[in-house]
Parts: sequence; C-alpha cells; structure tokens
Amino acid sequence: MSEDGEKKKALGRLYMTREGYETLSRELQNLWRVERPRVTHEVEVAAAHGDRSENAEYIYGKTRLREIDRRLRYLKRRMEEVTVVDETPADAERVFFGAFVTIADEEGEEARYRIVGADETDADRGYISIDSPLGRALLGKRLDDEVRVRRPKGEATVEILEIEYV
Repeated sequence: MSEDGEKKKALGRLYMTREGYETLSRELQNLWRVERPRVTHEVEVAAAHGDRSENAEYIYGKTRLREIDRRLRYLKRRMEEVTVVDETPADAERVFFGAFVTIADEEGEEARYRIVGADETDADRGYISIDSPLGRALLGKRLDDEVRVRRPKGEATVEILEIEYV
C-alpha cells in the first residue's frame, strides 16, 4: 500500500469505547438469535396461507428480514473495523477519546460530555462524537483551558472545568 493509502487508513480508523462495542455486540446477538428466527417463522407461517402477492404479513416479513440482514452485515463489518479504546491514557490530565469532560460556556452554564465514537453518540447521556465540532475542539486540551468551538450557529468559547476517565 502506498504512503498516502496508509495515511488515509490511519485517519479513517474508527474508535469505540468498550461499552459501545458491547452494546453493538448485544444488538448483533439479539438480531441473530432472537429477531431473525422470529421473523423467519412469521414469514413461513404467512407463506403457508397461499397467495403471496397480496399477503401483507408475508410482504412485511420479507421486508423486515432484509432490514435485519442489512443491519447484521453492518454490525459485523463495523465490529471488525473498530479499535476498542478501554485504557486510561498516559496523560489523564488531557482530553482524549473516552474522557468525560465538564465545561462551562460564556454564560457560566455547565455541561458534562463524554467523547465517544460516531456509533455511540447519545445526546440524552451527553455522549458526543469525537468527530463533532466540540469533540474535535476539546481533544488534547487540559484543565482550565479555554477552547474555541466552531459551531453551525457561530463560534463559542468554553472552559474545561474537569476531565475524568472512568
């Protein structure tokens, strides 16, 4: 592989926390062991009723099976591609992947976020992607650093109040 190909491969590496990887693994196992067999059985029962062209249960079941199979393929591929990060970095006083970061905005409003992979984002839990504007801006910064964040609604400055790895 060329040097440019190696650089693109390194830049395209996908990171995921152990928690996120286990969540994907549980979803894959549930789809494979529970959902797919259940839907396959429903399709078999619907097919036994005769004319498949006007059989809504059969048509829906086949569509659902394709969706399940597509998701299974995605999950298997994704789980092979990701690098699971579950160790505390050598310098735990800087923001790296997996960190919980408490920040304060210009008005003094505090928020706590965790820097995670794209498949793990969850606004309700404060899990933001490493690729988000805030996630990228926080990476490598230290406690008490003021960080400029370019957001769609304009630039903002936040201060890092706490960095924690769990």
